[in-house]
Amino acid sequence: MSFRKVNIVILVLAVALFLLVLHHNFLGLSSLLRNEVSDSGILGLQPVDFIPNAPQHVVDGREEEIPVVIAASEDRLGGAIAAINSIQHNTRSNVIFYIVTLNGTADHLRSWLSSSNLKSIRYKIVNFDTKLLEGKVKEDPDQGESIKPLTFARFYLPILVPRAKKAIYMDDDVIVQGDILALYNTPLKPGHAAAFSEDCDSTSAKVVIRGAGNQYNYIGYLDYKKERIRKLSMKASTCSFNPGVFVANLTEWRRQNITNQLEKWMKLNVEEGLYSRTLAGSITTPPLLIVFYQQHSTIDPMWNVRHLGSSAGKRYSPQFVKAAKLLHWNGHFKPWGRTASYTDVWEKWYIPDPTGKFSLIRRHVEISNTK
Repeated sequence: MSFRKVNIVILVLAVALFLLVLHHNFLGLSSLLRNEVSDSGILGLQPVDFIPNAPQHVVDGREEEIPVVIAASEDRLGGAIAAINSIQHNTRSNVIFYIVTLNGTADHLRSWLSSSNLKSIRYKIVNFDTKLLEGKVKEDPDQGESIKPLTFARFYLPILVPRAKKAIYMDDDVIVQGDILALYNTPLKPGHAAAFSEDCDSTSAKVVIRGAGNQYNYIGYLDYKKERIRKLSMKASTCSFNPGVFVANLTEWRRQNITNQLEKWMKLNVEEGLYSRTLAGSITTPPLLIVFYQQHSTIDPMWNVRHLGSSAGKRYSPQFVKAAKLLHWNGHFKPWGRTASYTDVWEKWYIPDPTGKFSLIRRHVEISNTK
């Protein structure tokens, strides 16, 4: 064989090898793209992280995914981490966490999630664009939530989880002690887009809270002196519900344009001031109360045992706290702070921040008493 023919053969083999490598890389890229949950075309909600590959037994069994949406702000990041850890360790279901945050928090959150105790978690980090709230929220120093955009993430569930038919939303100040699958399987009545825990009938309401006033009724959230509210013909004594934990039928949510309805009432409040001045601590609740008036299902009250973030939490017995499926530290006192009830239960699921930016606030006397 001549020298020229040898060169030709070598060249052909090199080209063939190059094409094989290129084909292999193309297949790998296609597989990666299939595994990503990409919603890059959605206004205001951009993905900045992707879900790791599912465990093999999940893929083989084609187990239904359970989307859990939770907001994670920089100053409360430890709460979100503890909530996620408690959910993951108390279920064998295929849970995917949609963690909604702001751009400046994404790197901090990602480094925390990469710690050894959280590596098995499937998640997606979604950036919340605050421009979505322009003209819908008026800043008011007396209403803390008005300047905390992530509290409104729950209004945009179908955008956050675009492919899901159903999802769970929960606040960051919770600990889940039951199997999240049971909450996900909450039956919703036909035509209902969500199921909440009602305040009047819940297990939590059995704890008497002095000075609570009308916080369990619609009049505690809406200004019935305003004509627009009166025209709705909603009874002021109607029991309110807690939007910190709920199950959503996203198919029905989309069909009824729930997000658009919520935004409508947000804008009207900016223009006309429709909310009660007491608000019972939440400006995200009034739009939900209006839109879901007599049009929502209920979740098991043990799946939202509340008020651990107030003085009322101290009145729960240890046995009751242990039996609760979900504990909620709503109120001024958070479990990563000084004065909340049952902080030891919360700390069981807390994972220290590897960056050291987030740390628990504890009284010196409490520390000395534990020695």
